[in-house]
Amino acid sequence: MKINWLKNLLVAGSMLFSTTAVQAAMPKVGDTAPLFTGQDQDGQTVKLADLVGKKIVLLYFYPKDDTPGCTKEACSFRDHLAELAKDNVEVVGVSFDTGNSHQQFIAKYKLNFRLLADTDGKIADAYGVRAAGKNMDRRVSFLIGLDGKIVHVTDTGNPDIHFREMKAAIAGLKKA
Repeated sequence: MKINWLKNLLVAGSMLFSTTAVQAAMPKVGDTAPLFTGQDQDGQTVKLADLVGKKIVLLYFYPKDDTPGCTKEACSFRDHLAELAKDNVEVVGVSFDTGNSHQQFIAKYKLNFRLLADTDGKIADAYGVRAAGKNMDRRVSFLIGLDGKIVHVTDTGNPDIHFREMKAAIAGLKKA
C-alpha cells in the first residue's frame, strides 16, 4: 500500500515539474538579450532577431492592460515616442494579456507602439520577470543596444521611473 502511494506521489510530482515553465535569471547589463518570437496585438510575428542591428529596443514588461500604473507607463512611452524614434529606439511592450486585450488598450489610450501577447509566459520567463507564482509580469524595462546586449535595466514597480531612466541610458549611448 505504501509503495503504491509513494509511486503515485512521485509520478504526480514529475508531471508537475515537467509542465511548469522554467524561468531564467533576469539578464543584467552587458548580457546578450534573450532572443524571442512573439505575436503583437494584430497577430503579427515580432522577432527580436529582426530588430537587433537595426534598432535600439526598449523592451518593457508590465503586469496588466488598462490598470493605473500600466496605463501611466504606456502613456509615458506613447507621449515620448517621436523623441525615441529620433534616437532609433523601438518600444515593445509585453504582458500576459491577449491580443484582443492589447487592441482595446491601444485604442483606448491611442498607444503608438506594439504590445506582445505573451499568454504562455515564454518571453517573461526568458527574461526572468514573471511575478512570483503568478501569470503576470513584474514591471521591468530593458534597453537593448544595436549589438543585442542589455544596456540598461529598470526594475521597479514605480512607472514614473522607467522612461526617465531609459532616456538617460539612451543619452549615454549617443555619447559612446
